[in-house]
Amino acid sequence: MLLRIQLFAGLAERLQTSFLTYSVQTSEITADALKLELSKSYPEAASQISVSFVAVNQEYAPGDYLITEGSEIALIPPVSGGDGQAPVHAESQDGRYCITDQPLSVDEVTRKVLHPDHGAVLSFVGTTREMTGEQRTVHLEYEAYIPMALSQLESIGKDIASRWPGTLCAISHRIGKVDIMETSVIIAVSTGHRDNCYEASRYAIEKLKQSVPIWKKEIWEDGSEWKGHQKGPWDPTASL
Repeated sequence: MLLRIQLFAGLAERLQTSFLTYSVQTSEITADALKLELSKSYPEAASQISVSFVAVNQEYAPGDYLITEGSEIALIPPVSGGDGQAPVHAESQDGRYCITDQPLSVDEVTRKVLHPDHGAVLSFVGTTREMTGEQRTVHLEYEAYIPMALSQLESIGKDIASRWPGTLCAISHRIGKVDIMETSVIIAVSTGHRDNCYEASRYAIEKLKQSVPIWKKEIWEDGSEWKGHQKGPWDPTASL
């Protein structure tokens, strides 16, 4: 059986093709078994394949779905971008943590942490910088493993509430294309006093850069580079 499989985003980039023609020795194969075979055939992309979704005839397929020859198959990595697809907006159950491909609003995120007993509210806004040394950035592109990223953002909020009791935190991160001076992330924190507010806000952005599965692609005038998890100059787990 000969299958034609369409690829997207970082997975297509890793294998340097948008389509795979793949031969299977049986007349049918489950979606999970296909992913396993592809992982063995393309070990350089195995980690991405393992977390990707299989779509058959433009519908997401469960792991036990039987694929037959002639099906329209797509392997979709768990990332999204703002390239004309349907809008992406995922948020935690309490609404305080969000990943979206739409522009972010400081006022909207900040409202989520306002409290009558809190005298300090701090909003951190991360934007796209044009110049890094001699390197000029044209724009950034963000991708995320959305379910895990949301879970990690919630974990940061719970950790902050444990370290600074009573603190409220909200985080929104944008994915897709983010132009120069546009906002990619907003972190809002409110506490009873300003010292805890500053500390919690810094903890949140450093922890986000270290542990949340969001990837940044820097697009330059003469090339590009993916950036994964980042460990900044300050290690919040060591200093508190």
